Amino acid sequence: MSSDAAALTKAPNKGFLNWIEKAGNKVPNPTIMFLYLIAFIAVLSAILSWVGVSVTDEVVTPLPHDQFAQVNEQFGGNWQIFDTTTGQPADVPDYTVETRTVEVQNLISIEGIRFFFSSFVNNFAGFGVVAVVLIAMAGVGVAEHAGLMGALIRRTVKVAPKRWLAFILIFVGVLSSVATDAGYLILVPLAAAAFFTVGRHPLAGLAAAFAAVGAVFGVNLLITPSDSMLTEVTNEVLSAAGMKTLEVTQNYYFSVASSILMAVVVLLVTVFITEKRLGPFNPADYTAGDGADEKVDEKAEARGLRFSFWALIGFIAVIVLLTAPPGAPLRDPETGAIIGTTPFMASLVFIITLAFLVCGVAYGAGAKTLVGGNAAVAAIAKTFGSLGGLLLMFLMIAQFIALFNWSNLPTVAAISAAEFLKSASVPAIVLLVAFILVIVILDFILPGLVPKWVIFAPVFIPIFASLHVAPQTLLAAYRVGDSPINVLTPLMVYLPFMVTVAQRYKKDAGIGTIIALMIPYTVAILVSWTLLFITWFLLGIPWGPGSPVQTGG
Repeated sequence: MSSDAAALTKAPNKGFLNWIEKAGNKVPNPTIMFLYLIAFIAVLSAILSWVGVSVTDEVVTPLPHDQFAQVNEQFGGNWQIFDTTTGQPADVPDYTVETRTVEVQNLISIEGIRFFFSSFVNNFAGFGVVAVVLIAMAGVGVAEHAGLMGALIRRTVKVAPKRWLAFILIFVGVLSSVATDAGYLILVPLAAAAFFTVGRHPLAGLAAAFAAVGAVFGVNLLITPSDSMLTEVTNEVLSAAGMKTLEVTQNYYFSVASSILMAVVVLLVTVFITEKRLGPFNPADYTAGDGADEKVDEKAEARGLRFSFWALIGFIAVIVLLTAPPGAPLRDPETGAIIGTTPFMASLVFIITLAFLVCGVAYGAGAKTLVGGNAAVAAIAKTFGSLGGLLLMFLMIAQFIALFNWSNLPTVAAISAAEFLKSASVPAIVLLVAFILVIVILDFILPGLVPKWVIFAPVFIPIFASLHVAPQTLLAAYRVGDSPINVLTPLMVYLPFMVTVAQRYKKDAGIGTIIALMIPYTVAILVSWTLLFITWFLLGIPWGPGSPVQTGG
């Protein structure tokens, strides 16, 4: 490798990057951060309550026509309402409009302390994200523990044509967000080794795979556990606000389009920027192979994949039988619909979990890596054990949401911001792009798809709803802003592992090497993805089945 190329591998503005790293290391664990946030909103609510901050707003309340009809039927169908002004019969209106005043409630007051202690258990018990995570990760955990995820990645690399190798690796990386550990821990080293094997720069393979796994994390061709968690958090907010909840497929069309386009963007950056920056590849300058290739029993792996394939075919057949025929259990019992608010859609997370579970058990039986029910139960238990830190964070998140809502701070903030936005006459798309940029900045200090959404959803969903921007639109914008910085932030838990992989091929590689490699990917992905979002919004394309861009009105 030439000295110029070697210099390019080192990160520019190293002083600035060192400052970012030092600042990032001072950021506390997300669980502790939520404790600080709870303390902050408690003090803020006390101050604003003492000052007497309140907002006044008009509330539109739909009237329960179905209940009126039932009452009328009980009275023999002769029940009638009258206009008190004219004395003439009148129809039941569709809604009523009333003016309400919302005051900030003091969390440090007697009532606030009473609410905190009395609701602590119920806040966590009613936090739906916990159940979704445990159920979703049960199946994924079995598949990973059995070795199915690693086997699929290895087999894809092995059979890929040389000229399609980069794109296939990148696309598999995008799909690997179904099981994140497999993407980071298995695909990235394999991508570097695969590039090395075919005579391409191994650091380019590392960068391409890392960008696909980390910088495009928020979307997929499949419904992932992350989709379920984001949907549950969104629905917690929507339910509290009396708004219609979402299905897990609310961003599916956008996710599919984004997955394909971002994979192409990563490929273009790899070919035209990364490999050119790294210069010609000379195997004599590198020391690859130190642990890069994993010892695998190929016959056992092939047998496990066959078992898994036929198990998947059988599972799909069962789901089709439960869904396709008229009157099937997973159809809507009244309309017969499959898509929408139906048993099938309500069961989607469980179906996906079962698919991973069935295929994982089948692979384990064929490859002899997971034999018997006890082994499967142990794999699930091990997965649940690894979620201890996440569950503790969810405990704090549940308290934060409950206390935040009880204080009325989200309502006051939403109404105040909505009034300001309406008076400012700022186009919704401008605000959405600004929202994307805010998420990008915050991802440096608070990585993780769910924690930031927990903070922003209660505040911004009502604000954008007042501008007739649907919650699924805001969630799509959040996906765009969240992922690209994952490969740059020093708080990325897999960043040290990326350095270790890079050092197999370049002994003096460090975090600066990785940052320098990943900056072009972040910029290209963020710009192209934001442009896709803007185009999608302006054209009014639904984000998913039954998920329009705006709410109307």
